[in-house]
Amino acid sequence: MTVMPDGKASPTRTEVSLTISETSRDVSRSTRSARSGQALNVAAAPPLNGCNVTLPLDMTKGLFASLNVYHDIASRSAAVNMAIDEALLETAEIPTIRFYTWDHPALSFGYFGKFADVENHAPRRDLARRWTGGGTVFHGDDLTYSIVIPATEPAFSESSRSIYEKIHGALRDALVSEGRDAVVAVVADRGSSVSDADYNGHCFAHPVRADVLSNGRKVAGAAQRRTRRGLLQQGSIQGIQLANKFADQFARELCSKRCHKAVDEHLIARAHEIAEEKYGAQVWLRKR
Repeated sequence: MTVMPDGKASPTRTEVSLTISETSRDVSRSTRSARSGQALNVAAAPPLNGCNVTLPLDMTKGLFASLNVYHDIASRSAAVNMAIDEALLETAEIPTIRFYTWDHPALSFGYFGKFADVENHAPRRDLARRWTGGGTVFHGDDLTYSIVIPATEPAFSESSRSIYEKIHGALRDALVSEGRDAVVAVVADRGSSVSDADYNGHCFAHPVRADVLSNGRKVAGAAQRRTRRGLLQQGSIQGIQLANKFADQFARELCSKRCHKAVDEHLIARAHEIAEEKYGAQVWLRKR
């Protein structure tokens, strides 16, 4: 874990970028039945104030008490996609997950990454330096998500590693519900660890602790940024065919009470401001 500067002096703002950066060696298997010993009986309630509520009869808890869900299907530049995630971190009052896909080739690389290492992809891909750490992620065929946990949310008090593991546990369970072989890496090879500051390799070529694997291959990884306002986790799911309803199943595993939201014009306007100042600026892209 590395304490992150934001480029601006601020006596009250501490930021952390986290990537779980140890090569995984062993994995644990989990199925839906293993969690409770039997299939859950659920009762679906009608929408309440725009929210979809599913109440497990055994009151099994998700990670959050409530969750806003955004399905963002608009075509956006890589810089604007990164900026929307930051705008959500600025404004979210309850935990939020945003799903988005790419209809064009793009590439995002971690805050500590070197532009020279990805520059050769610029003629073919839309490049963006993430605010979170981690390595290089190729976008185009993946399902990308961001999760924002406000500082007022009880889950925010947990360690970054614990949050990472729990989110990926929910993702694994969503894959298992589709009949997939999915596991979460739990034991790391300490001798193969790398630091955020050094790591700029192809993210999906290097599974790390708590990443999600399917048939021995990494299919989901993520990176985080923690500030006094909240925690942002940006993740990608790729190399596996997902059902149309997979995103909803993933959200369901995170929380039984979900409100589906639209990306409104105010959020987009703020994101464009952030993109212009930061993610779309050459000084940010070529920061290192």
